[in-house]
This record gives sequence, C-alpha cells and structure tokens, in this order.
Amino acid sequence: MTTRHPLPVGLIGAGRMGSFHAETLAHRLPGVRLAAVADPAPGAARRLGDRLGCATAHTEIGELLADPGVEAVVIATPARTHADLVEAAARAGKAVYCEKPMAVSLAEADRAITAAADAGVLLQVGFNRRYDTGFRAAHDKIVAGDIGTPQLLRSLTRDPKLADPAPIPPWTIFLETLIHDFDTLRFLNPGAEPVEVFAMADALVRPDFKDRGLLDTAVVTIRFDNGALATAEANFQAVYGYDVRGEVFGSASMLTMGDIRRSHLTAYGPDGIAADCVTYDQDLFRDAYVAELADFTDRVRSGGTPSVTGEDARAALSIALAAIRSVTTGGPVRVDE
Repeated sequence: MTTRHPLPVGLIGAGRMGSFHAETLAHRLPGVRLAAVADPAPGAARRLGDRLGCATAHTEIGELLADPGVEAVVIATPARTHADLVEAAARAGKAVYCEKPMAVSLAEADRAITAAADAGVLLQVGFNRRYDTGFRAAHDKIVAGDIGTPQLLRSLTRDPKLADPAPIPPWTIFLETLIHDFDTLRFLNPGAEPVEVFAMADALVRPDFKDRGLLDTAVVTIRFDNGALATAEANFQAVYGYDVRGEVFGSASMLTMGDIRRSHLTAYGPDGIAADCVTYDQDLFRDAYVAELADFTDRVRSGGTPSVTGEDARAALSIALAAIRSVTTGGPVRVDE
C-alpha cells in the first residue's frame, strides 16, 4: 500500500459511534482525511458527509471498498456485520479499524484474522479502555511490577439507561458490553490468559423481556493461568450515570481506575454530598476514542503493527462465549481457545 498524506480513510456505518469516529477523522487528527462514508440506510451517509464536508457518500459499502482513493477503513456498523466487513475490507487491500466485537463466533474471528494476514493489511480492534489515561497508567504500573503479583481483578460496566429492549439481540450483555471488561482484565493481567469461567445472568431491569432472550444484568468470574481471580459485571441501567471502573489488587499494592464524576466539583449541602455524573460513553471516553484512531492512523502511515490485534479480540470473545456456555449449563466451563 502506498500511503498518502493526508491519509484518506473511509467510514463504514453512520450511526451513533460511526458519527463520532467520522468527526474525529474529519476534524481531530492532523494528517488524516475523511475520504468517504458508507451506510446502507438511505440518506444516512450523505447526511453525515454533508455535515462534515465529505463529498463522497455511498449506500453500497462495496463501492467504498472498491475506491482506490481510500487507503484505510473504520468499521462502526452493527456487531453482527463486523467479521464479514473486516474480510471484505482486507480483500480490498484496506487497513482496517473495527469496532468491538470483531466477531461473534471464533470461526468468524479466525476468518477475519486470516483475511487481514493474507492481504498483509493492518487490523486493529476498538477496545477503547486501553487508551484511557487511568487504565493505561494502571497497565504500565503492573508491567513495571509496582503492585507485585496480580491476585484479584475487577472490571465493571453499567450503562445509564435501558430504553427499548426489543431490538437487543440475545447474549448482547456478553458479546457487546462485557467484551470490553474481558479485554480490560487481560490488559490488566498482562501475559496471563483465562482458563475457567463461571457466569450468572438475568433480566433484572426488564424482567418482562426475559422470555424474549434479554439478559440485562450479569456477573462473571474468571480464573487466569497465573492464579489470579477476576470478576466482571454489567448492568444495562445505572440510574446515576455511565459507570465504568476497574481494580487490581496485588501482592504489594492496589490500583483503582474509573470515575463517573463529570468534574472534580463536589457540592456539600443540607441534603448531603452531590456531584454531577457522566451519562454518555462519548463523554467519559472521548479522549480514548480519539487516541485509538490516532494510534491506528499513525500505524497505517508508519507501517507499524497494531497495538490491539485481532488475536486480542479473539481472546476476549473466547471469554464471552465461555460465559454464555456457563449461563446455559449452569456451571463453570473451560475457556476454549
């Protein structure tokens, strides 16, 4: 691939997350240009392109992939479409950034990884917590040995509001929400891999949708091959805000990450102590979302290797699928690699 300057990047998927990534490509990254937008929904790509000054918009994704003026793509479509689009983009010779999850089965993950390797293109996956300042600093301290040996780890995701549960596919809490926590736990226990998983899940926010396959609350315990024990938990409705936190307890010290407060302002009044909380992922992780695309485009230009690989995505997916099997069987299961 001959990389031009500014780097021309195409955006696939003009929804909520895709729109944020498009804004980043268009306005937040020096040396990068939003070259095209594609979305199969009529008018979606054109509306986003017009807003951001991008003249090329497609309803056929294949047209974007066939465009020789696009050197890299950002995939931000619904999760179940990701693996096929990674394969198609790789076959078209485009470097690929794919939002999580990269795939929803190990066979899909393997096909995506193989397609990128065969095409010789960079494949990076969007696990944004690795780019958050606090989580990154914790990882660096753990690698440096500052906390001794990791023994207990915790990662949690609590979304601010469950709106209409009807369109949520089965097992979403594991494949699309806790997938972040599974990657985070691997990131915070570097060099270790999960070997056993036990999961419990239920519909506690909207029990009336449980018979339609909704699970909105889950707790997962994970045993790693270095002996560390970890817990991941998720809930689809934290009435106080968007809550993402992590903790690593080691033989020498402990680290905690995450703060949902909008600022360091705390009000002390007759009704108690109060602080404004973040209620949106693009507010809490704004800088991390920008940093991961900056890293991706920098590595495309330099010919470097991705910092978050398809293999990382596969490993997190392995935990998610093990958690699903555990819920189905009612007991602990081994993690299938």
